[in-house]
Amino acid sequence: MQVAELVMSIDEVAYDTRKIRVAPQTVFFALNGMFRDGHDFIGTAYDMGARCFVVSKPLDYSYFPGAAFIYVPETLRALQNLAKNHREKMTCPVVVISGSAGKTMVKEWLYHFIAPEKRVVRSPKSFNSQLGVALSLLEIRRDTEIALIEAGISQPGEMDHLHAMIQPNFGVFTSFGRAHAENFLTIQDHFNEKLDAFKGVERLFVSSTIDHALFSTDTTPCEFVDPNAFSEIVAHAPFQDRVSILNASLALSVAKNMIKAPDSYWIERIKSLPKLALRLEVFEGVNGITIINDTYNLDFDALIHSLDFQREIAGDRQRVVVIGIDALHQSAGQLSSIQELINLYQPISFHVRRDPHESIEFTPNAVVLFKGTRNAEMERLAQQFRLKRHQTQVEIDLGALRDNLATFKSLLDPKTKIMAMVKAQSYGSGIVEIASFLQRQGIHYLGVAYADEGVELRKQGITVPILVMNAEEAGFEACIAHQLEPAIFAFDQLDAFIKEAILQGVTAYPIHIKLDSGMKRLGFEPEDATQVLQIIQSQPEVHVKSIYTHLADADNRRDKRFTSLQVQRFMVFTTEFAEGLAYSFDRHVLNSDGIANYAAAQFEQVRIGIGMYGVSSHPNLKRSLRPVLSWSSTVSQVKHVNKGESVGYGRTFRAKDAHVLAVIPVGYADGFARCLSNGKGGVFIKNTFCPTVGRVCMDMIMVDVTGLEVKAGERVEIIGKQQTLEDLALAMDTIPYEVMTGIADRVHRIYIES
Repeated sequence: MQVAELVMSIDEVAYDTRKIRVAPQTVFFALNGMFRDGHDFIGTAYDMGARCFVVSKPLDYSYFPGAAFIYVPETLRALQNLAKNHREKMTCPVVVISGSAGKTMVKEWLYHFIAPEKRVVRSPKSFNSQLGVALSLLEIRRDTEIALIEAGISQPGEMDHLHAMIQPNFGVFTSFGRAHAENFLTIQDHFNEKLDAFKGVERLFVSSTIDHALFSTDTTPCEFVDPNAFSEIVAHAPFQDRVSILNASLALSVAKNMIKAPDSYWIERIKSLPKLALRLEVFEGVNGITIINDTYNLDFDALIHSLDFQREIAGDRQRVVVIGIDALHQSAGQLSSIQELINLYQPISFHVRRDPHESIEFTPNAVVLFKGTRNAEMERLAQQFRLKRHQTQVEIDLGALRDNLATFKSLLDPKTKIMAMVKAQSYGSGIVEIASFLQRQGIHYLGVAYADEGVELRKQGITVPILVMNAEEAGFEACIAHQLEPAIFAFDQLDAFIKEAILQGVTAYPIHIKLDSGMKRLGFEPEDATQVLQIIQSQPEVHVKSIYTHLADADNRRDKRFTSLQVQRFMVFTTEFAEGLAYSFDRHVLNSDGIANYAAAQFEQVRIGIGMYGVSSHPNLKRSLRPVLSWSSTVSQVKHVNKGESVGYGRTFRAKDAHVLAVIPVGYADGFARCLSNGKGGVFIKNTFCPTVGRVCMDMIMVDVTGLEVKAGERVEIIGKQQTLEDLALAMDTIPYEVMTGIADRVHRIYIES
């Protein structure tokens, strides 16, 4: 063990250098994986600023001056022991959620039910493994009121390690199926291993689908959840397939024992149950068919959910199931069981595909479910029936977005609220998709530009408070109807909103006062404070929820005088309101760059915009952020150009030598600006920068690929690891905001979670 000269404060645990956020406060565990050894990345973590490491192999410590190394026999066990020790110090009740299927759905829906009333920590995504459980437990804080922890196993003996870490107070048993059954001698052995997760719990909630006979008489008293007991509430759920009803009832049963609330509360919560990203991918196919691509594997329990999901979305349309069989590994008995299951869903058409070259035809408008295995090339088959659309697509990495939020949060006081700006289609990323994700992350506020954006979000089930920054008189009625909170920045606007509130018969309606502290954009002037305050004091129709301003120079770290002046004006303005109002309100001035440069002025709330997407002018912060957006396309055709020939409109390019060009289906109508013509911009193909040749067309560009041996169908990076969002913005003589918001709606958006 090497001891560092300085005492270090450790706040975070990391096992992946890509997930290190605040390196100096991070301990890096060098885990040994199946394909990678964490010890190989110690140098990378050190270069990022990490100075505390837990290792299981000898190292030459002289390469890492100032770092502390803790040697242990096995790093994963050391991490688990740390999690166990941390759990023992926490006093909040811990709910363990286990079962063959449905763990993540029940956990997320249980969180949805109780989060408004309790401070809840839950396992991220499907973190239910030996590593995932340890990381989840380390998320628990002293102010946590309830922790929801998933636990999953595949081998005998695994549950003992998980239970020792979790030490649960309550348990939820979601289902018992055949997944991993081959690793156990008997069904009862498999069941008993699952049951070990709930040893010592005060109460165990059990799905009614589990056979009562499997429980021994000395087992912890169980409460079997009957979905019919909650039918009046569950009837309001947005998903009515059998599996969703069972899981919603199970989550509701647990939630009702955690908090006491009237049925009206549960009905409102269940109406907005989030749809979870499972392994089901739905896309439009040829001849009007709808394809459900669930080709990850041929897991029996997952097939049940897939069939219920198919029935839910099919309605009266024909349902077809295509099972891909790997003839070398699929037994006749397993296939017979699968067919028996599918027969329960009649009327339905069932195909078994053994030969990868076998052709299949579908009735127009059918709903077709493709199910594993990967060895049977089912993914490729499903994609063959996809309706071919624009080859250019934008990929939004929600995992990176979540990590970036955590990075910003680490710079703030834990009590500071965060408003996420989702105006302009969330900077071109999709307002509904991003807002839904942010709501699941527990964001405090959303900000939009106009009322119609807020109305769209409300119609899609977004329930968090929404601030409308450019609230117009024509949109006041919609604001009140959809519980949108307008920004008030002028006397005539304030008067108009008060009149609308009187007309609607509402009182104490939340509004946000906008101060112009020097931006010379929207906002009251500093000297207007007394008059604005007098109006609000005399009008019970409005209630000040917050006062805010915009900083004009928040990214300027060299000369902070103007920003300091703005903050000073803001404090004088808000002090008068604090003295004149009988209630408190929030204050916010900081945007993404402001958080990095002026954290002392965070007040009660901050606003995060493009920083969520990994864009920052602050060098240290930029290194901690992950890019969220990538933009790609494919080569449509390869062209040969002879010396003297011209390319494109206006013949602005004439070849001095022979060239090979790639034609790519992206143009200025997609957001690839015309100013990038004639080599000013370009793309990356085969890790090589390929400059534009000739003028950028409406729907196409031509780029120079001479010497690269490029073929049609080759992947093209427009924004990604080699050409960042900032790089493209620089080439366009603009800012990342304009690039993101300029990507056309016709460019397909794909949402992933890394």
